[in-house]
Amino acid sequence: MLLVAKCTLHMNFRDREAIVNEGEFIIVPHAVQHMPVADEAVHILLLEPKTTLHTGNIFKERTVNQLERI
Repeated sequence: MLLVAKCTLHMNFRDREAIVNEGEFIIVPHAVQHMPVADEAVHILLLEPKTTLHTGNIFKERTVNQLERI
């Protein structure tokens, strides 16, 4: 789930584009390819399950498998 705190976010999917304005949110289902695009800096809050890897399904030296507890 992405909550747009400032500006406008364009979320491109394979078959459509969603425009998410300030104060709105979008939920991207698991395994749905998406590409966020913005004309200017957008402030967002990203909420996702703890098990979601920040590198998707690609494992490299920057992939964090064991998350620290906050």
